[in-house]
Amino acid sequence: MTDPRSKSTETHAAEAQEGMTGADAPAADAAALAERVAAAEAEAAELKDRLLRTMADAENVRRRAEREKADALKYGGAKLARDLLTVADNLRRALDAAPQDLPAEVEGLFSGIEATERELMAVFERHGITRLDPTGEKFDPNLHQAMVEIPSADHAPGTVVQTMQAGFLMEGRLLRPAMVGIAKAPPAPQGA
Repeated sequence: MTDPRSKSTETHAAEAQEGMTGADAPAADAAALAERVAAAEAEAAELKDRLLRTMADAENVRRRAEREKADALKYGGAKLARDLLTVADNLRRALDAAPQDLPAEVEGLFSGIEATERELMAVFERHGITRLDPTGEKFDPNLHQAMVEIPSADHAPGTVVQTMQAGFLMEGRLLRPAMVGIAKAPPAPQGA
């Protein structure tokens, strides 16, 4: 007994070969098959390329999300830290304004202010916040804000000779630049 499906397949193959001579039929089948294989390979290559690109995009998104999460954990408190810098500045100003020989009645007050400043700096340090006091260093516009130029024969031009307000870094990122005075060459004497 013959399978009806095989009969129809035989019928289709016979009908396809009717219009061709005996030698042309296998060559045409081979060419059509080669063409279909080439098209399938091209489609497979395109799909593979799209898959690889999609996987790379997904990996990039994952890495970016991890980096943003790490930055948020590392620098999330930057706004609060920036707001607390004025507290540190005011504590330092109070200590700098104190006379050298304090009366006994206020000595305890200033020792309390010193302890408060030390504790605030310790908290800053625990959270990766460091103070910049660049006096004596070369001026760096990425870390310092020049407020004045001071003629100086003792320092090389571009050297920080005065720190008016300390700067701060948080985990290596600038929170606030140091406000500084930088040295410049003294004016040439008249008549020289």
